[in-house]
Amino acid sequence: MTKIAVVGAGLVGRAWAIVFARAGFDVALWDPVSQAITAAQDFIAERLPELREAGLLPDEPAAVRARIRPAASLTEAVAGAEHVQESGPERVADKQRIFMELDLMAHADTVLASSTSGIPASAFTEGLTGRSRCLVAHPVNPPYLIPLVELCPSPWTAPGVVARTRELMTRAGQVPATVRHEMDGFALNRLQGALLAEAFRLLADDMISPADLDALVKHGLGLRWSFMGPLETIDLNAPGGLADYCTRYGPLYATMQRQMTPRLWDKVLVDRLQAARRAELPANMHAVRQEWRDRRLMALLAHKKQQAE
Repeated sequence: MTKIAVVGAGLVGRAWAIVFARAGFDVALWDPVSQAITAAQDFIAERLPELREAGLLPDEPAAVRARIRPAASLTEAVAGAEHVQESGPERVADKQRIFMELDLMAHADTVLASSTSGIPASAFTEGLTGRSRCLVAHPVNPPYLIPLVELCPSPWTAPGVVARTRELMTRAGQVPATVRHEMDGFALNRLQGALLAEAFRLLADDMISPADLDALVKHGLGLRWSFMGPLETIDLNAPGGLADYCTRYGPLYATMQRQMTPRLWDKVLVDRLQAARRAELPANMHAVRQEWRDRRLMALLAHKKQQAE
């Protein structure tokens, strides 16, 4: 059985444990804080029956849970692992320390991947003996409900390591997308950042209310984007396909891009948007809404799995 070591049992790590165990892999879960492992096990025990009920868990919850075993030490976690998925704190110094330990403890053939959402692998692997086996495998949270995972190698990551990780993620039921070169935010966050930049500019200029702006995405763009990417979207939105769309609307988009001047997210604007969100969702309901989000994602993912491509 393929063994995966999940290092870090927080929100992302525990979700990765579900992903790998659901796919039939043996998972060793380790965290320097023992309470984090206990909390992760409780979370997993609650989530698995819901996934089974939604048709997103092929095996009985008890069988999947049995594949996830807490490790008493980092050494125990990585022993015999084919792949290590690090999901620790989002700080360069912490990642440098843990990857130094992983490079010393893990077998030379073990792939070392980080779940970081923005730190390039070169920032914490440059001085390692085994730096060629390190890369970023950035999930979209929570990865057991959103299958996309970005693979971003460092300049010295071996091509074979990227290929192995793509194959492993596919076996795990994820959808890998490879970013060929390091860049700030990788690719997914850059796309999200482009939308947020224009959203914040529109709100700063008081062109639309926060609630209506969210409505534009969740009742408009988001419906298409849940099953089509932006290139397929515009390809289908003109009789002659993508080139026809660009001919028809290229000048309009060029004009809009000239108007989309970057804005700082200053405190006045952030405070106004924070107040708007808390008016819609009181702070004491934040965790409840997160649970609602996850169940809506379960329903959407279950629906998509039932549909032909």
